[in-house]
Amino acid sequence: MLARKRILAALALAVLGSTAQAADEVVVYSSRIDELIKPVFDAYTAKTGVKVKFITDKEAPLMQRIKAEGENATADLLLTVDAGNLWQAEQMGILQPFTSAVIDANIPAQYRSSTHSWTGLSLRARTIAYSTDRVKPEELTTYEALADKQWEGRLCLRTAKKVYNQSLTATLIETHGAQASEKILKGWVNNLSTDVFSDDIAVLEAINAGQCDVGIVNTYYYGRLHKQNPDLAVRLFWPNQSDRGVHVNLSGIGLTKYAPHPDAAKALVEWMTGPEAQTIFSGTNQEFPANPKVPPSEEVASWGEFKADTIAVEIAGRRQAEAIRMMDRVGWN
Repeated sequence: MLARKRILAALALAVLGSTAQAADEVVVYSSRIDELIKPVFDAYTAKTGVKVKFITDKEAPLMQRIKAEGENATADLLLTVDAGNLWQAEQMGILQPFTSAVIDANIPAQYRSSTHSWTGLSLRARTIAYSTDRVKPEELTTYEALADKQWEGRLCLRTAKKVYNQSLTATLIETHGAQASEKILKGWVNNLSTDVFSDDIAVLEAINAGQCDVGIVNTYYYGRLHKQNPDLAVRLFWPNQSDRGVHVNLSGIGLTKYAPHPDAAKALVEWMTGPEAQTIFSGTNQEFPANPKVPPSEEVASWGEFKADTIAVEIAGRRQAEAIRMMDRVGWN
């Protein structure tokens, strides 16, 4: 009998030991490239001793992998870009809500899921870029005005297949309604100087080369290109400052439904919304901190201050399907 008790006690200790060991590691599935997230995770490990294992891929395969794993989950967290993608993950049922007073204090409500399924970590503005050689900033006003005759044959856009443009369109629909938004999109397409581009860097390079005079891009792409080429004849303009403000989206993170280490994962997310991690995010990828108490990097701050749209970013997900159909109707490829 005594021997049996000893065996049971040893087994219990073994289970507790393996649980404690497992809690020393958090697994993140991430659609962000390694060099953008590794500095953040390395800093957390140095501070806490908790290892962060991350697997990178495109967002769609990662989401499908989480869904396929089900209760045999490997990932504790899903890290991806754009509220549209996070909303999709939420709708797929692969995230679980969790509340945190720390996150609520660090991240404004418009940059979090209303169901507490995910939170923003860093922000990017999708704004207007213009040629300093051929455009005066006072000629620019709003996103909507890029549909005017003035910009015929002068506009460059990225493909409609990218979620960034889908989210921008979704917020237009939320603001103006379907009919007015479709008219704006038709104007943009009519004003294109060339076929759409595969990425924002190509849009910026086209403006610099004289293929077009204006375009719509995410700010961090400008930051990357400007860092490589300080003489870039392109600048950023903050539109809609007299009304709704600049369209802002985010990179964000959610706790998977069957996370093996939920408490350790929550602790990591809370830390990622705090000053140390937010500063790393901003400096590494030229993004804006999602925590408003944390200042942006010197490079990002040099672009100037702006008023951001206050629409909850999850609208980008809710209206995504509608936005895609509309973009297809107007011929935005």
